[in-house]
Amino acid sequence: MEKKTPELIFCPCPGIGHMISAVELAKHITGGHGQHFHVTILTMQHHYFAWAAATTSYINSVISSGLDIQFEDLPLVQLPYKENMKGETFMCLFIEAHKNHVRDAVSRRLATGPVAALVLDVMCASMIDLAKELAVPSYIYMPSNATFLGLMLYLPTLHVKVPLEIEDVKDVINIPVLHSAPPSSMPTFMADKKDEAYTMLLDYGYRMREATGFIVNTFVELEMKQLEALEKGECVPDQATPVVFPIGPLVVSEEQEKHECIKWLDEQPAKSVLFLCFGSVGCFTKDLVKEIALGLERSGQRFLWVLRTPAQVYNPIAGDVNLDDELPEGFLERTKERGLVWPAWIPQLSVLAHSAVAGFVTHCGWNSILESLWHGVPMLAWPLYAEQHMNAVLVVREMGVGLELKVDRKNGGFVSSEALESGIRSLMEGEEGRKVRQRAEQMKVSGRKAVEEGGSSYASLELLVHQIIKNIAA
Repeated sequence: MEKKTPELIFCPCPGIGHMISAVELAKHITGGHGQHFHVTILTMQHHYFAWAAATTSYINSVISSGLDIQFEDLPLVQLPYKENMKGETFMCLFIEAHKNHVRDAVSRRLATGPVAALVLDVMCASMIDLAKELAVPSYIYMPSNATFLGLMLYLPTLHVKVPLEIEDVKDVINIPVLHSAPPSSMPTFMADKKDEAYTMLLDYGYRMREATGFIVNTFVELEMKQLEALEKGECVPDQATPVVFPIGPLVVSEEQEKHECIKWLDEQPAKSVLFLCFGSVGCFTKDLVKEIALGLERSGQRFLWVLRTPAQVYNPIAGDVNLDDELPEGFLERTKERGLVWPAWIPQLSVLAHSAVAGFVTHCGWNSILESLWHGVPMLAWPLYAEQHMNAVLVVREMGVGLELKVDRKNGGFVSSEALESGIRSLMEGEEGRKVRQRAEQMKVSGRKAVEEGGSSYASLELLVHQIIKNIAA
């Protein structure tokens, strides 16, 4: 009887970005090793989510591409609801509600052949218990960075060491992966220790320590100090730290017809355009849109600005933005010779790859940071939510590939037009901008070398595959 190929089961967090990242990871693990594994990706979807249609479309494109990746839609669950519930709480409860369905899916496969491992998004850390129950190795995949992994592992220790609410900490916060961190740079869920979001993610910090290993979308040359702290066990002082595999940067290629924005960039001089884009859910109030417009206009720089409103982000059927309704009167006319405001999705990686782009105003989502560095584009950091404020500290202070904006976190991420204008001028014209541009170019070279044969991430991926194979044999 022919021996059945072991299966890798992926369990990504809901969301188009997480799904794309999971598919890219699956492609990398099976690339050159396809004879070892079949891949199944379990999907948790609901028509409530604004990204549901985009996720379905993406999955269909993967299926039609002929990749040896199967998808299984888990049964729909009832959406959790609690008054004044934070986004992190909602997502944790939504994922937890799928636990029995994940158990059933894994058990069905175990009944017909070996399951090599369960690869869990960090927000699915509650599933580690399930993997242990079924005697299946579990790997936590961090679409984010080694710094956030280190924070999560250290969180139970930090909880004891710093009993105060974060906003009451007068001094800096010291974490093995990020020394002298400003309290304001801590992730959103840490803002209120009495809130359920903090309690649930603190529990994840404990559970994650029981994983077989961690797969991180970073590379040694980018987060050397952070990876060393993890390797030395500094983030888990009271037990052994599971092995960490830095396998990034995972950057998705975009092959499609030339977008209108790319055609516009083709007409601009080299290294002349500032690109502003704030992720799939990054949006601003009308007052803040006005500040951005004023800052851009006064800066005198060429720009490509992706503008999305709260209604557009949170309503799955909302149409494109009516720019005349959102922008200051006359702005489009006054800037038409040097600027383009785009009210919908844009192929971000293709924009960052364009020779006309010289700088990137970003919300500091980790995928955006990696895409920017893949093309050597320096950043102006405007963090909005989640762990993005910590990422901004990394970009500016630790990596030296971007400049800081003065962001009023308590006022919805407000940045004044004066601060934005100053930041833009520094990035595009100043000596500080020249330095971070040079450093970003260095990281472009390092990141590409890391994933080539003989590179640090290539070697780490090989080690990961060998460990998974070894676990099957055991």
